[in-house]
Amino acid sequence: MEHDFIIPATVAFVRDTLKNAEGGHDWWHIHRVWTNAKLINQTEKTDQLVVELAALLHDIADSKFHNGDEEIGPRTAGNYLQSMNVEAEVIEHVQQIIRHMSFKASFDRPSFQSPEMLVVQDADRLDAIGAIGIARAFTYGGFKGRELYNPEIAPNLNMTKEEYKNTSAPTINHFYEKLLLLKDKMNTETGKKLAAQRHAFMEEYLKQFFDECGL
Repeated sequence: MEHDFIIPATVAFVRDTLKNAEGGHDWWHIHRVWTNAKLINQTEKTDQLVVELAALLHDIADSKFHNGDEEIGPRTAGNYLQSMNVEAEVIEHVQQIIRHMSFKASFDRPSFQSPEMLVVQDADRLDAIGAIGIARAFTYGGFKGRELYNPEIAPNLNMTKEEYKNTSAPTINHFYEKLLLLKDKMNTETGKKLAAQRHAFMEEYLKQFFDECGL
């Protein structure tokens, strides 16, 4: 399967599939992750086709929008790639990356890892922090009807996977329960460098937020 054919075809497929997606998980989220993955892979030099396909398809059917079905994403990606006659080994690798790269997957004991997954995971985590991460957090919080902030509800710093998946806590809590943790979970040197900058921006934002709250 020629890279110059399958990548544009996959872009078209993802753009069409996610045309009505929630704003934090839409095509432009995918585009940013894809761009970051290509940037990181300039240094890491892993399998470019696998990296790009996994970045493009990683949220093609996010479980949080499909009743918690954690296999719908890998299955949807696999069905598409099979329809495009992509090699079985590539399909399996992309599915495994989608299955294991998310933050919620980190609650389980790791059962899969590859250099390509580490690149795509970093690219996705970068889009969860910094200015974009802040915007996405409040977009999703609004989508779910969550409070912005409630000083009577403390962040849960010892969540189980099920608690994380089912939380309805205020959006500000999500910074402490996930976003501020990502800097120290980056895999690649490029990812770590970019994450440090975005992490610092979030810390400044939170300081301003709480100053304005008068707390």
